[in-house]
Amino acid sequence: MNEGLLMLRVVLGLLMAAHGAQKLFGWFGGYGLTGTGGYLEGLGFRSGRFFAGMAGTSEGLGGVLLTLGLLGPAGPALMVSVMIVAAVSANWKNGLFAQKGGIELPLLYAVAAAALAFTGPGRYSLDALLGLTGISTPPIAGAALAAGVAGAFGILIARRPLPVVELKKAA
Repeated sequence: MNEGLLMLRVVLGLLMAAHGAQKLFGWFGGYGLTGTGGYLEGLGFRSGRFFAGMAGTSEGLGGVLLTLGLLGPAGPALMVSVMIVAAVSANWKNGLFAQKGGIELPLLYAVAAAALAFTGPGRYSLDALLGLTGISTPPIAGAALAAGVAGAFGILIARRPLPVVELKKAA
């Protein structure tokens, strides 16, 4: 079981951290803060650059924490939060499958991260090495994930999409 948790944490965590690096630094074919910020402006996030920084930091930090198995459910909660925002604001209208831009990818990231929050990082983690396994309990995981969900909905509520009239003028 510990080997499986390590494999899942490392792959999922590094992919999420790389996703964040795309937003923050433009690495791995990403658009950086300016490009991602412009995209997010179109989704109603004002200032787009600020929200790009928040998303990239949540993805990067969440991915690194998960990869290292550090601070129990904190990394997964960050990942769940940003994936909810992505699914609702950018993918929901496109249905389920990624082929059509649907919610498939953010859903997979979020569910895998949530599952890891509840299982804990396993023996091969910094939490185990540092004696922090007590923070990976179902009640703490549930609270961390609830905070992540609440944060996601707070960010979604802060969106201010352009009125339809302004969208047509901009096109």
